[in-house]
Amino acid sequence: MQDYTVGQAADLLGLHVKTVRNYVRDGRLKAVKIGKQYRIAREDLEAFTGRTLSPPVPARQVEASSIVRIDGIDRLQMDRLSTMLLGALVGRPNGVRVELVYDEERANLKIIILGDLEMSAQVFRLVEALVRE
Repeated sequence: MQDYTVGQAADLLGLHVKTVRNYVRDGRLKAVKIGKQYRIAREDLEAFTGRTLSPPVPARQVEASSIVRIDGIDRLQMDRLSTMLLGALVGRPNGVRVELVYDEERANLKIIILGDLEMSAQVFRLVEALVRE
């Protein structure tokens, strides 16, 4: 059984919170008081409106996970690239996570990028610019 706060019910009905609260207090809309808040059962809200409520659709998320491998990079180059890359990401909005794994024996660096598409694309462009320097 799903229930709603007065605020959620107001959003679903397109009404002001005070209007819904008044409906509850007047007895026009059935609700249960828990502590200082009212909870309105889905069935009671549907009975009040005379229509079936569709559940809220969760927001769509699209994420990417990628690994960029750079071969032939020595320790000094890797330190420089990783410092510049991670420094450029400081203070940016969350939405991407970057991890670096360096294999000194093979002289390769793996950059693991996890996050939303736009931020991942920005990281790709940044890596490309840093590698070309």
